[in-house]
Amino acid sequence: MNILIMGPAGAGKGTMSDLILQAYDIPHISTGDMLRENVANGTELGKEAKSYMDAGKLVPDDVINAMVEKRLQEPDCQKGYLLDGFPRTLVQAKAFEEIAAKIGKPVEAVLALEVDFEILKERVTGRRVCPKCGAIYHISNFPPKVEGVCDKCGSPLKQRADDTVEKLTQRMKEYDASTKPVIDFYDEKGLVTHLDASQKPDVVFGRIKEALAKID
Repeated sequence: MNILIMGPAGAGKGTMSDLILQAYDIPHISTGDMLRENVANGTELGKEAKSYMDAGKLVPDDVINAMVEKRLQEPDCQKGYLLDGFPRTLVQAKAFEEIAAKIGKPVEAVLALEVDFEILKERVTGRRVCPKCGAIYHISNFPPKVEGVCDKCGSPLKQRADDTVEKLTQRMKEYDASTKPVIDFYDEKGLVTHLDASQKPDVVFGRIKEALAKID
């Protein structure tokens, strides 16, 4: 089962990815995490990526594409994959079509999580994270037992620097310009399920299961 999950910041990609991982036993591959791991482990691709990052430049598509291609051939991807954060642009999507065909892992479903801006704003600005253990809370939807303190490890919670209305507005503009054309690209192939991700997680996941049940 080869799946892409897409949606703006605050749409719930992390929550849905965790549920898909548990239900379908396929790896959740975040390209951001993959990039950081390659750099941290000093792989050849990681060293190449780091040279661009150190120079303050974006890592070029061919390096990211090569990382994705290598990652999808790891043993844990035998049953499929859930790609998060890739492809971000139409250029990447077209390149990925060739990569996926070459390694025999074509995209079978694209899950597009859609949420109104006002709801995203409330979700993002209310988010709090634990810098020590990575636990995520929300001041109204999922507050910690003690305000400002992580339930799991007792560390002070923080608000991410980019969890602001200004940053969200900027990211939405980038998403509309770059990623929506990717969704349109897969829509033309009949692969996209548009999901109202403003609903409760169990409702959204129920729709996801219905969509994935249609994969042969």
